[in-house]
Amino acid sequence: MRIVEVTAFGGPEVLVARDAPDPVAGPGEVLIEVTAVDVLFLDTQLRAGWGEGFFPVKPPYVPGDGVAGTVVATGEGVDPGWAGRRVVARTGKPVSDGSPILAPVGGYATKAVARTGSVVEIPAGLGPHEALALLHDGPTALGLVDASGVGPGDAVLVTAAGGSLGVVITQLATATGARVIGAARGRAKLDLAREAGAEDAVDYTEEGWAERVRELTGGVRAVFDGAGGALGRQALEAAADGARFFAYGSAGGTFADFTAEEAAARDVRLIGIGDGPPGLDRVRELTGRSLAEAAAGRLRPHVGQTFPLERAADAHAAVAARATLGKTLLTCD
Repeated sequence: MRIVEVTAFGGPEVLVARDAPDPVAGPGEVLIEVTAVDVLFLDTQLRAGWGEGFFPVKPPYVPGDGVAGTVVATGEGVDPGWAGRRVVARTGKPVSDGSPILAPVGGYATKAVARTGSVVEIPAGLGPHEALALLHDGPTALGLVDASGVGPGDAVLVTAAGGSLGVVITQLATATGARVIGAARGRAKLDLAREAGAEDAVDYTEEGWAERVRELTGGVRAVFDGAGGALGRQALEAAADGARFFAYGSAGGTFADFTAEEAAARDVRLIGIGDGPPGLDRVRELTGRSLAEAAAGRLRPHVGQTFPLERAADAHAAVAARATLGKTLLTCD
């Protein structure tokens, strides 16, 4: 099979394709013939050496935590009926014993093994690329929007609204009847946010963008912050007193640049990844729900660009340059 390895911490050029022996499904695992691989922003951060104290990855390693394909073999204790099914699956490994947080490894390959607990069958009528685009973003977006409690007439701000997760959150929040304002960088991403259902969209490279959001809404009831850093701090200014602020993005290298105490001074509840991710069973349930919504036409992930597996370095460079729209995938067809 072919794999792509991170040969050293550094720029995209450290991603190198090579041949490797086929893996074997162990107990409780399946072997997947991969057709597409998810490219996460986290992949680019870890490749560059970020997060060493938390994520147990050390070169050389195969990055990636999401694949779509067909099950071609099953390990001991696995129902052989999985063979031949179209699936999406997470390939990552827990960062510590019992942790629900997975280090993204094992995905950039033409064959991959995955634990059956992370494997979800693709519903009829849904393509593998669209299914894979929801493997991470579907359960994350569903969990965030469910927790926000937003409903008809509520004003909502989504930052990084032109990214794959922002697109899904915008669709789900709009479906509740909420008024979504998308914030992104550049016309193409703003147009994509509107296409996903945003009532309006603002460019956060323009001075005073958060004040513009307040003018449009009177203050939003929920902020979904996929940008982080200084942009996250600015997004706080758009929040109404008593709002909920979901800080999950770190595109600038850090999460939203303010503390829970600063938020509390405005009666804003800050909810970050430190509050704990859902367990793996819950993630699998939400994944299945998001795939069902997509198969029914009620959820439309946006795959903005694909690259052959061998060009993983080009995909990382595009993501790092903020030159991508929606989801970026690697293909093994």
